[in-house]
Amino acid sequence: MRIGWIGFHAEGIPALRALVESRAPVEVVVSLEPEAAGRRSGAADYRTLCRGLGLPLYEVENINHDSSIELLRRSELDLLFVIGWTQILKPEVLRLARIGVIGAHASLLPADRGRAPINWALIKGAQMTGNTLLWLSDGVDAGDIIDQTPISISPYDTCASVYRKVAVANRDMILRALPRLLAGERPGRAQAIESGDLLPVRRPADGLIDWTRPSREVYNFVRALTRPYPGAFSYAGDERVIVWQCASLPTAAHVRARPGEILGPVVSPVRGACGQLVACGEGAVVLLEIERQDGTRVRGRSLSNLPWTGHLGLYPSTCTLEEPQLVEHPAD
Repeated sequence: MRIGWIGFHAEGIPALRALVESRAPVEVVVSLEPEAAGRRSGAADYRTLCRGLGLPLYEVENINHDSSIELLRRSELDLLFVIGWTQILKPEVLRLARIGVIGAHASLLPADRGRAPINWALIKGAQMTGNTLLWLSDGVDAGDIIDQTPISISPYDTCASVYRKVAVANRDMILRALPRLLAGERPGRAQAIESGDLLPVRRPADGLIDWTRPSREVYNFVRALTRPYPGAFSYAGDERVIVWQCASLPTAAHVRARPGEILGPVVSPVRGACGQLVACGEGAVVLLEIERQDGTRVRGRSLSNLPWTGHLGLYPSTCTLEEPQLVEHPAD
């Protein structure tokens, strides 16, 4: 049995490590070239990992290029795992492993097929999602299901913490299936796909905050797009400001203000609870960490001390963000 692995995202690291520790015959690991990986959210350091595990690592720009296909063909693989990879494998690549190619999708398929399922689950305020181990096929997320794991989403989760749960589920499902796979079996059950609808891809420009939405929806939007993603953003005057973290006030909170209006500082003896209060369509949110257009990150008391007035908006606005106190104190 010869096993290959394709991945660049941190969600695959625990599973690959567990495979090696279980003495599974991993013969080749393929990841993205550093320049390409640097353009992807959540990229992991596969060089250091593979060096520590004693695995041969090959870096590619595109898994569907002729050179990548030839690399996999020469490896003569029986089984290929594709975990934490955004490029869709073309049919020729899917045929390069004798038993088949296994992937994972962060939802309980057939629900939420398509792109960015974790981000969409958080944006929609879902309290439950899941992870599916499946055989990859020509259809998008349409192959036979090997195993599934439900994953709960708490009000305190972000995309990063849900990804950590997904990474654990990847590891556990692969280890559960491994004895049968090493025996040459191909476990799985067909999906009952009733709709062709797919979750759409999300791009950085889609992170623009709509302050007319209720505070809970704005909060969900921010936590869905925070690190390792590019972040939700708004405009303060002519400046694009990223909102990395915020807290939600109930929509029942009595706020008489236009959506996006900066209502003033929120102060607390707890440094992390300090910030700026911003009105939403219903209720309000407290901005806890922002990033200026010049890359300066401001949080805690440094944020609550900002002389900030006006409205945040979808477009450059009349909001003023003055300069005097913008240097972030390390203690904050």
